[in-house]
Amino acid sequence: MPDSEIVGRLAVLIDADNAPRTAMRAVMAEIAVYGTPTVKRIYGDWTTPNMATWKPILLENAITPIQQYSYTTGKNSTDSAMIIDAMDLLYNNQCDGFVLVSSDSDFTRLATRLREAGKKVIGMGERKTPAPFIVACDKFIYIEVIRAHQAQDEEEPEAKSAPKPARRVSSEAAINAQGVPQAVVDMIADSLSMIADEDGYAFMGELGNLLLRKQPDFDPRNYGFQKLTQLVKSLDRFEIDARPTSNPHTKHVYLRDRESQF
Repeated sequence: MPDSEIVGRLAVLIDADNAPRTAMRAVMAEIAVYGTPTVKRIYGDWTTPNMATWKPILLENAITPIQQYSYTTGKNSTDSAMIIDAMDLLYNNQCDGFVLVSSDSDFTRLATRLREAGKKVIGMGERKTPAPFIVACDKFIYIEVIRAHQAQDEEEPEAKSAPKPARRVSSEAAINAQGVPQAVVDMIADSLSMIADEDGYAFMGELGNLLLRKQPDFDPRNYGFQKLTQLVKSLDRFEIDARPTSNPHTKHVYLRDRESQF
């Protein structure tokens, strides 16, 4: 499970023209991490033959199909229906946040408007998603990362019964050998310096929130780690301090930049 903030009631709006149908189970499982999907709708022209394969997926995930006819050839008419529904949900105050599943930059203005109204916006799309839509969201998650994580989890039971190490451990070791991109290390260090106390330490949870505000598609799983803490621990640059709390089973994790002149 990624480091995340629980939003509450979520409206999940899916652009069927720009969402991979084979990833829906993994997408819905990921959404549950951030809140309760009280509204689940998918938009497309369901009269066309190529949409027939969506049916078992919609039934399995209890997603409501919304019909939108293609009035003009070559135009993606599902955008307008999805935008209208999003604004209706916003004005009726039926949710605390929105999940927009699409790789289409046409939803950039919608994401911006929802955030202006104080709603959390989580975007989900493929790596081909244009940058304007990504940065318009509070958080953006690549579907390729979700699918890879699902495949890894499905293989782990077999790995545990085998004499070789678990897949997740070997995957992280491979990433460590290659190194996390320097741009990511620099972003962590810069963000840490902005929120560090007089001793140079900052709370890991606060750092994670700041990283997402800076770069909505930041996700430790992009680099092979399940948690931000795991990613930071793999970097020699940062010092970790796990501080006890009143709960003996819970610790608050703080970190400090070894290269900082705190």
